[in-house]
Amino acid sequence: MWRCHVDVSQPAPEAWAFIRPWVEQYAAMVVSEPDFARDVDIEQFLVAPSIDPLSDKNRDLEPEFVRETTVRHGLDPSRPIVTQVSRFDRLKDPLGVIEAYASARRYNDCQLLLVGGSANDDPEGHQVLTECRERAAGNPDIHVIELPPDAHLEINALQRASTVVIQKSLREGFGLTVTEALWKSRPMVAGRVGGIVAQITDGETGWLVDSVEECASACIEVLRDPAEARARALRGKEHVRRHFLTPRLLRDWLVLFNRLAGNDTGGSTITVV
Repeated sequence: MWRCHVDVSQPAPEAWAFIRPWVEQYAAMVVSEPDFARDVDIEQFLVAPSIDPLSDKNRDLEPEFVRETTVRHGLDPSRPIVTQVSRFDRLKDPLGVIEAYASARRYNDCQLLLVGGSANDDPEGHQVLTECRERAAGNPDIHVIELPPDAHLEINALQRASTVVIQKSLREGFGLTVTEALWKSRPMVAGRVGGIVAQITDGETGWLVDSVEECASACIEVLRDPAEARARALRGKEHVRRHFLTPRLLRDWLVLFNRLAGNDTGGSTITVV
């Protein structure tokens, strides 16, 4: 099977023309969202990704470790923290996050944390990181931190220390950083794109936004009404528990393997797209 993790709903025609003959040599194509299905001569299935709740990135942490990590990275744990965890990638719109934060900051005291790394296959990553640091220069409340890919405990702690977590993607395959933040019961503000919409119901389990202005407004709501923000976050965690943890993913893979082997027993939750 070919597992496609990225948004291929509107691929570059030349790139898809090159990839398609290779894809069609597989027994099946597995996507994260129905819109990612393509016109290919093999079966296609919808299987959402998942997180491991016992991994270093997601397991429970001692409050003292969370506080120590927060302070070590220059943040004040006594003040609200707005965080985006992602690669420094234009499609994650970190500059838009800085702009949204600046708008929200006029109404509520808070700090901004942009934390993540760069992908080896993204030639623009370093440039985006540089632009973020230049935009943040001179503002002690904007923290732009590059961490190595194995800094799972630190990312876990920084998410848990956050008052609101943002994932302002312009395009997204699924967005496991959203899943991770929801699992930690963090109020979540995210772009209305890709697999994010399968994780967040706007007004119920978080906030979906389409612009810098909407992102700023959502952050202001979270900061002004922490009780409602907490209620949505808890509903978001329950949604993740039911749909986006590893036991469900294991079940889906076993069902799909049996189907492709001709042993489909029925009652499958696998969706054919």
